Amino acid sequence: MAKVTLKGSERAALQGAQVLAPADPKERLEVSVIVRRCARTALQTRVAKLAAGNRSVGLMSREEFAKEHSVDPSDLGKVRKFAAAHGLIVAQEHAARRTVVLSGTVEQFSNAFSVQLHRIAHSGGTYRGRTGAIQLPAELDGIVEAVMGLDNRPQAIPHFRVRPTGNGNKKRARSAPPVSFTPTQVASLYGFPSGTGEGQCVAIIELGGGYRPADLNAYFTGLNVGSPKVSAVSVDHGNNVPTGDVNGPDGEVMLDIEVIGSIVPAANIVVYFGPNTDAGFLDAVTTAIHDATNKPSVISISWGGPESAWTAQAMTAMDDAFQAAAAMGITVCVASGDSGSTDGVSDGNDHVDFPASSPYALGCGGTSLQANQAAITSEVVWNDGTNGGASGGGISSFFPTPGWQMGKKATQRGGASIALTKRGVPDVAGDADPETGYSVRIDGTDTVIGGTSAVAPLWAGLIARINQTTGTPAGFLNPMLYSKPQALRDIVSGSNGDFEAANGWDACTGLGTPNGPVLPGAI
Repeated sequence: MAKVTLKGSERAALQGAQVLAPADPKERLEVSVIVRRCARTALQTRVAKLAAGNRSVGLMSREEFAKEHSVDPSDLGKVRKFAAAHGLIVAQEHAARRTVVLSGTVEQFSNAFSVQLHRIAHSGGTYRGRTGAIQLPAELDGIVEAVMGLDNRPQAIPHFRVRPTGNGNKKRARSAPPVSFTPTQVASLYGFPSGTGEGQCVAIIELGGGYRPADLNAYFTGLNVGSPKVSAVSVDHGNNVPTGDVNGPDGEVMLDIEVIGSIVPAANIVVYFGPNTDAGFLDAVTTAIHDATNKPSVISISWGGPESAWTAQAMTAMDDAFQAAAAMGITVCVASGDSGSTDGVSDGNDHVDFPASSPYALGCGGTSLQANQAAITSEVVWNDGTNGGASGGGISSFFPTPGWQMGKKATQRGGASIALTKRGVPDVAGDADPETGYSVRIDGTDTVIGGTSAVAPLWAGLIARINQTTGTPAGFLNPMLYSKPQALRDIVSGSNGDFEAANGWDACTGLGTPNGPVLPGAI
């Protein structure tokens, strides 16, 4: 049977990883197969108009989108036939998400996709991995666009930082002592419009950890804001499973819920739990986008990893999902990362975090915020210095420069500027410094957390308020924000490593932080 290479499926081993042994041929796994969608050109044309700031095209309902842009039944039939030929079981099918989940053994998948799977050790543990490209039968060439989940290495990390205590927090010279804010105080300082989020649903993507309702009730009672409705959706067998570790993924889950719930306590908050793999991440996102029951209008994502750690097929599939969200008027807020201009990669080069680098995501960077009781007194780029955290930002190595960033320049350390040759990150910013962080409750412990993980839910809550008051989903915000920069408070001081803040857009804090009184009218 003739085989073709699946474009963009090449995988490299993690740095320092060591092959231990071939994977157990009897081990069972599930793999997500991403199938081409119908009328792709029509969708691309619609999204291109939205990207140009043209809203006259109108937004699609989920039902309209599914009718026009689901997978062709004949394509699904070919995938089923391929699966049956290799003894694989179709465990799940979702035409609008263009996803077919196949179940089988390592041996069956290895034969089906001409890959070798191994048990591989790395600094964080072990994973089932592969290197090289995936092969497809010729009859699926162009029909199958991605195959994800064969390799189950951890794909992303949560972008939050717990403020160190004791001597551990003496990591940089400070112009002011550490402070903390509740999310409602931050919202007030930025001048968020009034609103409770009533009638809105905000989705949160999580790849581990969990929340305890008792903690949420205690937290929201303490803020006197009322307790929002919070529910969990299982994706690919992911579940709400608190670890009890304040510094673990529970910190991310609880931070996200508490920031959003404080700002929009009358909203419906739905947490989509998926495994921390490329397949689990994508499946959680597409499940939220196409959830016809809860119908979120905003999605908050505080997980990610350097573009260099992703396959091209995975980034393309996620970007396609965000384009679908744009067509349906769903805003996707994504943390830009906590490791400055390198994004934590030690190769001496600059990197940006994905999925924040998707042109269809609202990339959320970080600042250090000082304020008195009534107003902001100082706001600069968040940067803790050597070995500390800093606002993620820079220039993508994968995505082209979107039209709304044409002509923008990134200011480098030392003051020189370079024109954007690819997508620039981030788009906006908000308070992220753990030293000026958010007072939250995690696993029964009151603590202070920062990181760009706090900024994505902050913006998600803001957008839910605006959606409530306008009665119309804000949707894909980037073109409007870049055409009306007065809706943001420009941050002009500080750096994230190799990039410096500057007048206008920069690769540290994007266009800036929310100018609440102006922002609703700009979108």
